[in-house]
Amino acid sequence: MTVSYTYDIFSSLDGFGSSTGDWGGYWGKQGPEFLARRAEQYGEPQRMVFGAATYRLNAAILAEEPDGMDPWITRMKNLPATVVSNTLTEPLDWPDATLERGDAVEVVARLKEESDVPLRSHGSVSLNRALMAAGLVDRVQLTIFPALTGRTGVVPILQGAADFDLELLESRTLDGSIQELVYRPTLHP
Repeated sequence: MTVSYTYDIFSSLDGFGSSTGDWGGYWGKQGPEFLARRAEQYGEPQRMVFGAATYRLNAAILAEEPDGMDPWITRMKNLPATVVSNTLTEPLDWPDATLERGDAVEVVARLKEESDVPLRSHGSVSLNRALMAAGLVDRVQLTIFPALTGRTGVVPILQGAADFDLELLESRTLDGSIQELVYRPTLHP
């Protein structure tokens, strides 16, 4: 039996994962419901999966502000993690991270078989596009922040992805304006 794999991604309404503007983290839209929900989700036993670029970004941010992060981010950092990369070298600057070399699809397929806890990836856009195309992503958790970043948006979260049908599994509104949508993706023929 395989464990579930959740692709957890933040987005502006127009589909960007971040921006070069002066929005600040979460596009400045976070509130207590959102932060509590994240803390709850990251309080569950699970294993994080990151690609090299997202690992580098997270490790750099956490090194700059080790004590000033939101509680859910501290929880994420303390979860076991697998970093899939053919370019990074050990040791990794993450408390309980292992480096896996090779094809990401093969690595994650093996992790799904061997892990005794669910897998989750926050970010890692290109890694998760490949995993979705291979049918390894069980849930896409898309958190949409009420912002349009047409001028300053970077990292289009779904650009270049294959075509998918999405079955809505859960939806909720946090802090009156943030949408959390959880889908089961199925490759569209």
